[in-house]
Amino acid sequence: MDRPRIVVVGGGFAGFHALRTLERTLPADAAELVLVNPSDYLLYSPLLPDVSAGVVEPRHIAISLRQQLRRTRVVLGSATDVDHEAQTVTVRTTDDGGATEDVLTLSYDRLVLVPGSITRQFDIPGVAERAHGVKTLVEAQFLRDHLLRQLDRADALPAGPEHDAERRQRLTVVAVGAGYTGTEIVAQLQYWLSTIASRWSRVQPSDISWVLVDLAESVLPELGPELGEKALGALKRRGIDVRLGVTVKEARDGETELTDGSTIPSRTLVWGAGVAASPLVQTLGLPLQKGRLVVRPDLTVPGTAGVFAGGDAAAVPDLTQEGTPLTPPTAQHAQRQGAALGRNVAASLGHGTPKPYRHHDLGLVADLGGSDAIAKPLGIKLHGPLAKLVARGYHLYALPSMANRVRVGTDWLLAALLPAQSVEVTRIRSDQALVSTAQQSRLGD
Repeated sequence: MDRPRIVVVGGGFAGFHALRTLERTLPADAAELVLVNPSDYLLYSPLLPDVSAGVVEPRHIAISLRQQLRRTRVVLGSATDVDHEAQTVTVRTTDDGGATEDVLTLSYDRLVLVPGSITRQFDIPGVAERAHGVKTLVEAQFLRDHLLRQLDRADALPAGPEHDAERRQRLTVVAVGAGYTGTEIVAQLQYWLSTIASRWSRVQPSDISWVLVDLAESVLPELGPELGEKALGALKRRGIDVRLGVTVKEARDGETELTDGSTIPSRTLVWGAGVAASPLVQTLGLPLQKGRLVVRPDLTVPGTAGVFAGGDAAAVPDLTQEGTPLTPPTAQHAQRQGAALGRNVAASLGHGTPKPYRHHDLGLVADLGGSDAIAKPLGIKLHGPLAKLVARGYHLYALPSMANRVRVGTDWLLAALLPAQSVEVTRIRSDQALVSTAQQSRLGD
């Protein structure tokens, strides 16, 4: 069939909602829809802290692409190159965990670049080899089981001062990043471990130390100083050591050195220091702004024919703000940009009228475990149980599948009624959960 082909690179929030809009907007014979993505699911990443804390089952935040996008052909793989003149995309597909590789070339009439982002890392000695992010299911599940393993091994150590140093290392967690990701993961993990640690013979909840560091001067700066202070207060009440204005200088076996000269004995380093655009954008030969693809307000890419971009990998101007800054890399904007991409791509094929992207931020929510939460819906500042209700209500609303909503809601209900689980059911190696491996932060991986 001689139909134009629309290729979407990336099955995150932006790619998923772009294709959903295209399926709803375009007649069945108007275009062929192709999605290139490493996995066959959309990951609802805001609930990864719930997965790490054992509150939500991993598969319940994975939305099946083939089930939700019935008219889209899903190609499992990673885009490694784009030829703008030939209008082709090179895709590397993998089988059996990367044991074999095949390369295929897809031609396109319209290309939507939404490869998303990876955890931002810095050239700090030891971080690439020892720090673990929380941006994929592999990383979230590894962190949960890794912490359980540290409790097991600390509990098994013989009594005596000669084992105190190792015991402190195993029972100390260092996390970098007091923004949305880092704060949520530390708060939820601390709450979870505090409820189960007494199940071990020689470990008590008070034995576990938590250190959260960030170069910024406040916690959760995205929510403003007032709510940031509320979050900081909740963390400190639970005994979490929050150190602001400092970061990691070097990560070594069994210890982490900070820029203020202090050294923390620890075998767990969690990295949540922001995000960076997918490394794919660096290979495209297109203009970048702050490491993200430059796009027009209608999400077209200047200097190309039929190429659109959005989500975390694109420098999308925020027309709702004075001075037109860039939209922040949040799931909320990625979802709305995806819908705008779908409408504008359809319009480029004669179905509808293109419009510039414009969305007023609805605010952010942060679940801190237990009854603690921070929320700012539509500018209204909330904290405590009411904020918790708003946060969970928003996540259920944002999940793009009724089946997943029911499963997640049931998980939350069961977690409230039943004792927390403390079993290790996966065996993910540490190297499999490093940022470079789990997030494919290098195109050659």
